[in-house]
Amino acid sequence: MDPYSVIIKPQLSEKTMNQIYDENKITFVVRRSANKRVIKDAFQELYDAKVLAVNTHITPWGEKVATIELEEAEAAEDIAVKLGVF
Repeated sequence: MDPYSVIIKPQLSEKTMNQIYDENKITFVVRRSANKRVIKDAFQELYDAKVLAVNTHITPWGEKVATIELEEAEAAEDIAVKLGVF
């Protein structure tokens, strides 16, 4: 599956911004049919960062959201800067 079709956009809120700084996690809205393995592979291909864990849930609005925990310290912050979050 094409990584650009799996990861749709960053999910930004106060909670996810705190996770970037405190827990080295970054959150994305992803394709609803994608499983954790596909999300992990797509993220590693797009951002060249090692993924430690992927947690997913579906919002009340029907969007699937993936919280991706990264292995390298402060990698989430670096990726957020590249995406223009800050």
